[in-house]
Amino acid sequence: MTAPTSAPSPATPVAPVLNPRLIAVTHYAARAVLENVLARHGATFQQSVTLRLMAVADGPVDREWLVGEVVDALKIDEGAVRTVIGELVESRLLAAGSATALAITDAGRKLYRTTAAETAPVSARIYAGIPDSDLVTAGRVLSLIHERANAELAATAGPGAE
Repeated sequence: MTAPTSAPSPATPVAPVLNPRLIAVTHYAARAVLENVLARHGATFQQSVTLRLMAVADGPVDREWLVGEVVDALKIDEGAVRTVIGELVESRLLAAGSATALAITDAGRKLYRTTAAETAPVSARIYAGIPDSDLVTAGRVLSLIHERANAELAATAGPGAE
């Protein structure tokens, strides 16, 4: 007769090894936090990424530059990005200064600032207590993974491959 086995005793949790699933679920959790804020303002994630690029730009930008930057950031096709830009122009968050130039409007800048301000305290809570050295390590590792994933995309000519 064997002795009954007891439940494992609580031990120091083992840190998970970084892997594609962990990166994915972390991305989706963080994105959901942002999307909750954006939804209150009638904006989408894709619009937010596009608007941010315009908000941090120093004045009007070339439409093709913006398309390329969003394709690279989101790994979506140019047609989808052009649709997003069209939505932002139609909503008067971006203005077409000419056939090729786009500028952020006062309303677009206000939306960007508002959503950034609403997201900031949530982000602060999420990152609270994580040592700077851990954040530096995570940044270095994720940057390397990002670089390698982009190289793989370039090799297969996927969206945002350049």
